[in-house]
Amino acid sequence: MTRALLFAPLLTTVALAAEGPDYSRMKTEQVFEQLCSSCHGKDLSGGLGGSLVDGEWKHGGSDDEILKSIKEGNAQLGMTAFKTVLDDRQIRSLVIHIREKEKQAKEKGMAFPKPEPGKVTTTQHENYKIEMLVEEGLKSPWAIAFLPDGRKLVTEKAGRLRVIDASGKLQKEPVKNTPKVLEHGQGGLMEVAVHPDYEKNGWIYLGYSDGTRENGKPKTITTYVRGKLKDGEWTGQELIWKADDKFYTDAGVHFGTRLVFDGKGHILFPVGERGGWHEAQDVANAKGKIYRLHEDGRVPDDNPKFDGKTPVPGLWSYGHRNPQGLDIDPRDGSVWSTEHGPRGGDELNLVLPGHNYGWPVITYGMNYDGTPITGKTHEEGMDQPVIYWQPSIATCGLSFYRGDKFPKWKNDLFVGALAQQEIRRLRIVDQKVVEQEVVLKNIGRVRDVTDAPDGFIYVILNGPDRVVRLVPAE
Repeated sequence: MTRALLFAPLLTTVALAAEGPDYSRMKTEQVFEQLCSSCHGKDLSGGLGGSLVDGEWKHGGSDDEILKSIKEGNAQLGMTAFKTVLDDRQIRSLVIHIREKEKQAKEKGMAFPKPEPGKVTTTQHENYKIEMLVEEGLKSPWAIAFLPDGRKLVTEKAGRLRVIDASGKLQKEPVKNTPKVLEHGQGGLMEVAVHPDYEKNGWIYLGYSDGTRENGKPKTITTYVRGKLKDGEWTGQELIWKADDKFYTDAGVHFGTRLVFDGKGHILFPVGERGGWHEAQDVANAKGKIYRLHEDGRVPDDNPKFDGKTPVPGLWSYGHRNPQGLDIDPRDGSVWSTEHGPRGGDELNLVLPGHNYGWPVITYGMNYDGTPITGKTHEEGMDQPVIYWQPSIATCGLSFYRGDKFPKWKNDLFVGALAQQEIRRLRIVDQKVVEQEVVLKNIGRVRDVTDAPDGFIYVILNGPDRVVRLVPAE
C-alpha cells in the first residue's frame, strides 16, 4: 500500500491565523521546517506523517497532485489545508523542495556510469570506452567544432580560439586576431560552429560577449560573427548579429549562446535574458530570445510576425531564460533547445516560430535562495516544455547523434549537465521523450557534448578542463 502525503495538523487554528509567522518572508526550507518537519521529519523521511522521499504516493505523485494535497489538505487523514497561510508561489516552492530531497534520497546507493580510461562503460543500448583527447593546456573551454581535415576548434572563455591538430595534439598558440571579447561573469568567447559547406566557403561562426567598459562597469551582450581561418589567423570577419546598444547591460549572467545550421540556408541562435526577467516577454527587446537569420545575417522574409508589434530583427521565439543547448533533429528538421531554469525547472523545448516559452510568467523553478518566483506553471498562449528537470541538472550542450559508430544511439539526443556532471541520453519519438538515461556521470562539469564527423561523441569538461571522446567498446 502506498503512503499518503500527510501534512498532519501541525499547528492549531490560532497558530495558522494571521498573527502567526510571516511565511512570505521565509525561504522554502524555513517554511518546511516550520510547518512540516515535526510530522515528516527534517530530512522528509517520515514520522507521524508519511515519508515524502520514498516515491510512494497514495493520492498521486505528480507535481500538480502533490501541490493540491498541500493546498487543499485531507480532513479524513488529518492533513491540514495550507491554502489559508501559503500562497500558490510558496506551495509550488514546497513541491520543488520535496522533489529535490526525493531525488537525493533516491540516488543514495545508486550506481551511475562513471567512465575510466581503458575500461568499458555499459549503458542500456551501447557500451563505450572513454578516450582522453586533451588533458592539459586548456582553460575554461566552452565549445568544440570540427574541420574537414581532422582539426578541431575549441573556444576558451577568456577569448582564445584553440586548435587541436588532426593527431589530437593541442596547438600551443591560439588563433591570432580573433574578435575582442569582454569576459564578464558567465560571458566570454563561447560558441564556435563550422559551416556545413566549409570546404567550399571556409566560414566559421563565433558567439561571444561583446562590450565596453563605462566608468569601470562592463556593458555586454551576446554577439555573433563569422570569419575564416588562414595560417593560424582569423580573417575576413563579418558581423552576423549584434544588439542595439540600449540592450547592453552590466549583468554578468545568462548569455545563452549556441549556433546551428538548418540545412536550408539559415542559422538559429539564442541570446539569454541577462537577468532581465520580464525583458524576455517583450518582443521588441533583444534579450531572452532565439533568432533565425540567413547565414550572412539577413532577416528571412518568412520569419514569424507578432500581431502588429515590431520585433527585434530576426526574432524566432521568445520567453527564454538562458538557453545553452540547441540542435536540429536530422529526421524532421525540428528545432530543440535546452534551457537553464532557476532552482528547478531546467527545460527541453521544441522551438516553434513565433511561440512564447513563458519565462518568467511560468516556470517549474524557484529562486536559488529558496524564495518563490511564481505559482504558475501554465498560462494560455505560452508553451510547455517537452520535459523539465526538477531538481535542476544545469543543462549545457545538446546534440542529436547522427553517426554510425553507435548504431543503437542513432538519432538519440544527448544533453550535457554542469551541476549534475552528467550526460543524459533522450530517445525522442513523435516529438516526445520516451526514454531517458544517464550515460556518463561525475568526471567533470559537462560544458559541451556533440557528435562529430568521425562518428564519435566529444565532450568538453570543466573542472578539470579536458576534451574527451566516447568510442565504441569493441
